[in-house]
Amino acid sequence: MFLPLRDENPTRRFPALTVLLIAVNVAVFAAHVFSPATLTSHVLRMGAIPYEITHFTVYQGYPVERIFPVLALFASMFLHGSLLHLLGNMLYLWIFGNNVEDFLGPVRFILFYLVSGLAAAGTHILAHPHSTIPMIGASGAIAGVLGAYFVLYPGARVQTLVFFSVVPIPAAIILGLWFLGQVLNVGIGGGVAWFAHIGGFLAGLVFIRYFPRKRRFSRTSA
Repeated sequence: MFLPLRDENPTRRFPALTVLLIAVNVAVFAAHVFSPATLTSHVLRMGAIPYEITHFTVYQGYPVERIFPVLALFASMFLHGSLLHLLGNMLYLWIFGNNVEDFLGPVRFILFYLVSGLAAAGTHILAHPHSTIPMIGASGAIAGVLGAYFVLYPGARVQTLVFFSVVPIPAAIILGLWFLGQVLNVGIGGGVAWFAHIGGFLAGLVFIRYFPRKRRFSRTSA
């Protein structure tokens, strides 16, 4: 059992987009929790349903009005089914997202994040093309961030809770073990979109190579 707590990898600038993504996820969860409608109804309305994408239709099997399937692919990235689900995702986003944002810059980072989330959803859909169960959560997009961090900063030390001790472990080991856990859990189920995690991580490994570092311009005076 291990839980990353923080990394020892300073950034050059404040990670505004990472903080904004965390704030939006928290705000959406709070809005749904305190909404007159139940959290389940929001999930059924806005979760991404593979059947809708593969059959080019809106699923009519739930007692709520579904949003357009393509919009659901994006909306589902900001939905969480429980407080624990939210906190776990936001912890990983905070630890690893700030450095990836620092590398890419805010505009490239949000594009990378959303593209990774779509790739994660696409992997889940390919694995379960006829599923009518809504998929929710930021973990697919965050898995892309983890894949990028694995490529960019494999030697960065991550302070990690291992049972009852906190020890520094290279990011490559932490993230490699995380990915291995997703692969080994495929088939177990438990309401977790393991293929989305795998697809998002692999997408991050690949996509980060096509998202160049943010350019730093210098200014000279005549």
